[in-house]
Amino acid sequence: MTIESLLVAIGMAVAAGLIGSFAVMKRMSLAADPLSHVALPGIGIALALHIQPVFGAVVMLAFAALLVWALEDRARATTESAIGVLFSAALAIGSIMTTGEDLIEALFGGAGVLSRSEKVFGFLVASAIVLFILISKNSLVIMMVSPDVARTAGIDVRRLDLLYLEAFALTIALGLRYLGVLLMGALIIIPAVTAKRLSHGLNSMLWFSVALSVSSTALGSAIAAHLHREAGPVIVLVATALFLLSLLARPQRLGD
Repeated sequence: MTIESLLVAIGMAVAAGLIGSFAVMKRMSLAADPLSHVALPGIGIALALHIQPVFGAVVMLAFAALLVWALEDRARATTESAIGVLFSAALAIGSIMTTGEDLIEALFGGAGVLSRSEKVFGFLVASAIVLFILISKNSLVIMMVSPDVARTAGIDVRRLDLLYLEAFALTIALGLRYLGVLLMGALIIIPAVTAKRLSHGLNSMLWFSVALSVSSTALGSAIAAHLHREAGPVIVLVATALFLLSLLARPQRLGD
């Protein structure tokens, strides 16, 4: 893995740590995995058109986030229920459109050498996600505590919810080359869950989550390179090992 690719991977990890923290607080822990599967049809279309698979995944994930947002309002469905419906259809369609080695790489990742366009995309999107969380952190917290209070405070709850879902989807797209459709959700959720156990407040949870996500990515990538394995599964195993180690620590209640 080149230095530039490693920096893109670290940017992905920072975004995953921040987005994952709010996903855990919003009780969306089960949403990351099925939503990542929605990328599969986009990857299949991109391969058919001979363009970078990540860009097909971005379009599909962005559309899926918009559809989930609309379903929440119109059908009064929970986020996870809406995503579950999309997951079933997307997995079936994607499996038909993507076959052989391309399917294995889409499911489990295989970074290889990132193209210049993928590196630029990674840097820009990771920066945008981090900036969004830093700017919107207080509004997101208020919205999680009480949407009614958030509206009273002048926060456009529906718009903020859509922006968060789109940031969530883009974070998944960032990691597809490294962890694939099946594993990216784990990097969003596992470090955040671990951080929640170790933290006493939201700010410390965010810092812990980012640190754990970056550590898992860097250490997992190094171990994978040494063992001549793909980085994705090793990164998830490192994140899981850190979670298991956190079970030895005395859990602390997370406060605001």
